[in-house]
Formats: sequence, C-alpha cells, structure tokens
Amino acid sequence: MTESAYRSLPSVDVLLKSEEVKELVQNISHDAVTMLARDVLAKARISIKQSAQAPSTDEMVADIIKRADRAWGAWPKSVINATGVVLHTNLGRSPLSISVAEAAAASASIYSDLEFDLTSGKRGSRHAHISELLSQISGAEAGIAVNNNASGVLLTLAAIVSADSLRKEVIVSRGEAVEIGGGFRVPDVMRQSGATLVEVGTTNRTYASDYEAAITSHTAAILKVHPSNFVVEGFTHVPKLKDMVAVGEKLGIPVINDLGSGCLVDTRKYGLDQEPKVQDSVSDGAALTLFSGDKLLGGPQSGLIAGHKSWVDLVSKHPLARAVRIDKMTLSAIAATLVSYLKDSYEEEIPIWNMISMSESEIANRAEEWREKTGVGDLERARSTIGGGSLPGQTLPTTVLVIEPVGSADSFASRLRQSPVAVITRIDNGKVLLDPRTVMSNQNDAVIEAIKFALDHDSK
Repeated sequence: MTESAYRSLPSVDVLLKSEEVKELVQNISHDAVTMLARDVLAKARISIKQSAQAPSTDEMVADIIKRADRAWGAWPKSVINATGVVLHTNLGRSPLSISVAEAAAASASIYSDLEFDLTSGKRGSRHAHISELLSQISGAEAGIAVNNNASGVLLTLAAIVSADSLRKEVIVSRGEAVEIGGGFRVPDVMRQSGATLVEVGTTNRTYASDYEAAITSHTAAILKVHPSNFVVEGFTHVPKLKDMVAVGEKLGIPVINDLGSGCLVDTRKYGLDQEPKVQDSVSDGAALTLFSGDKLLGGPQSGLIAGHKSWVDLVSKHPLARAVRIDKMTLSAIAATLVSYLKDSYEEEIPIWNMISMSESEIANRAEEWREKTGVGDLERARSTIGGGSLPGQTLPTTVLVIEPVGSADSFASRLRQSPVAVITRIDNGKVLLDPRTVMSNQNDAVIEAIKFALDHDSK
C-alpha cells in the first residue's frame, strides 16, 4: 500500500503544468517555483512514510500556492485586530494614520532634502526638522530620533559616561532597575553602555535624599525609569521628578527621564490614569527625556530624545548615534505624526487615539451590526486593554460580540484567521470574543465576511 502511495505522487513537471502554478512561474521564476514544488513533494513522501497516505495533486498544488504567498507575497500581511488590545505588540502596535502612511510612502519614492539645506545649497542635518517639531510640542530646546527607545537609552548612557572618563556611575532606584519585553533589562543596558549602575532606595520606596546621598565625584547622571508595563501598589514612594532635578542641579548632575510610552496628552479625559507626559518632564527640568514613537505617540517604531540642546548635541555626536539612526521613511512618518498633535487633530487622525476616544455607544452599535448581519452571537459588556507596555492595568469599557461556536473556540478562531482578511480575536471560557474598539471603521464589512466564512466551515 505504501509503494502504491509513492507511485501516486505526481512529478515536478505535472505540478508545474497546473494552471495556478504556471501563473506563479510567470510571475516569479521557473527555478524558484521548481524548488518549492520539490519541497512539497518531499513533504508528501514524509507524510506517506508516517501514515501511508499521499496528498492529492490538488492539495499539493494548493500547498505550493500557499507557500509561495507566504514566502514571496507582501509582508507583513494585513490583519484585523478584534482583540480589544489597542497597542498589540504582536500585531505591530500602532497602526499609522492615512496621512502618516502617505508621507512615508512619498518620501520613499523621491529624492528629498533629508540632509540638504535648500537655502545654502550645502549639507544639512537629518535631525533639524524633528528637533524643531519636538521643541514646538514639548518645549524642549532640541531633540533627535533614533530607531527605538531602547537604543535611545543605550545611546544616551553611552554618550554621557564617555564624556568624562572619571564619571561612569549612573544612579537608579532599585524599584526602577526593571526588565521590559524581550529580556531588555536596565542593568544589562547599563553594562553595555559602559556605565556603572548604582542602586538606591528599595524596591517599593525611594526618596530624593537617596539619590543625593549616592552622588560622588564619579557620578555621571541620575536615571529615572518609568515602569510602563507593571504597577507597584501599596506601601510605596517615588520622588517627584522636580525633586530629583533639584538634587541634580544642586550637585551638577543631569537627570535622564526614560518615559517609555511617550504620551503627549492628558489620558484622564478618557477615563484612564494619567500617564507621565513628555511636556511635564521637560518643564520639570529633565536634562533629557526619552520616549517611544510607536506606543502612545501612535507613530512608527522609533525612539525620541528631547531636552537641553547641549545634552542633545552630546548624544547626537556620539559614534553610536549613526548605528541607531533611522531612515527617511520613518523620519517622515514621525514628522507627520507629531504634526497631528500640533494641529490638535490626533483623535481623528491617529488610529490608536481614535480607538481610545471611541464612545461606548459607537462600539455597541458596531457590535450589533456584526450580530445582525451574521445572525450569530450575543452582545456582552467587557473591557478593552491599552497594551504595548503602556498604562499597565488600565482598561476601557466596551461591548463585544460573543460567539459560542459549534466546534471548539480554538478551531473557530483559527477559521477567522484563515478568512480572506485574517481576523484576530480573543478566547474566553470556550467562546470567541470580537471587540469593535480596535477594528478600523473601514473594516466592518471584512469582519462580517470573516465571521460568515468561519461559520460556513464550522458547520461542515
């Protein structure tokens, strides 16, 4: 029986002559598609060896098409986020606004004045435009952009401790020597930058006097780290940034404030706790304020550094700055994102703020539309999460469409992911939950079609 299964396998030539694969050959190349066909045949032989069953020719052709799309199609692929997690790290965090995406695309397809001064006709600075925007928004004297906030922290520490060979110590509260996603630990970053970590206070209580007592002739800076992805509650104390700056100014030590998420707005107006604002850090006197561009700012992945011009200049001239600099498309996207805040149009233009500010009635109406047009599910009150290492523990009220499928919830969620436009959901107590808050307004029809697609396969 196994031998007959092997004999039933088509040849590479037979697979290449199918209409779908012939089209692939025309669009890609004969050699590349032939290699895929051989891989699929090898997989089929393994299947026969393990189960004595051979896939059909149609199944193998479908596998070739699927592999080709995965390998050579556009990537990352578009998905619909129906999880209710606004800043979903696995789904790319902040989706860009239309105007931001257009600005990035335009900068990619043309020559530009990225590092050219149109007035003088001489070489210019790629930092100048972003620096001006950051100054206008935050009140800082200057600023630069790098590829992410983690590299911004590394670059800043490296620049500061290399400025004076006798000053290598950087003071951090024990409660802020933290680890964020991907194993990024403050002590490890310190070590890589050449800084010597000096911990003060305790895990739950640190005072401004603790920093002052730790300052010596070897101190290069005080580093404040916002615990953006966890919360310490109860018997705690964290000194105000102003008090830390006063200590630093008294003894000539800069205070570096790593805000992480990078918020520019008052989050209390949306029923959330107040996330530290960049503008407040600048006005409170931090020498440098570091924050992300792709979290609560709502822009592309990047790290922004704003502060006193002398410190920004020191950081931007360090050799590591070139290693972590960003390309023209990202710079263009950052600039367009910052302009939305200057225009005070961020709620309308920046997707994550449109989601956060969405009214409960609008969310409920969209969930009801999904139920009416698919004829399945119940509406339930639930909570949406901010996510992405921002506003930990903070949620927003929402209404979700709850589907209890005929088969398993995992199987139904899988079918939603396999629909023409993949829909990502969450599962709770054997039910599939779809949250309209994180679904773009122009994606409603796609969600409805995906549910119908999953229901059709669920019933077979």
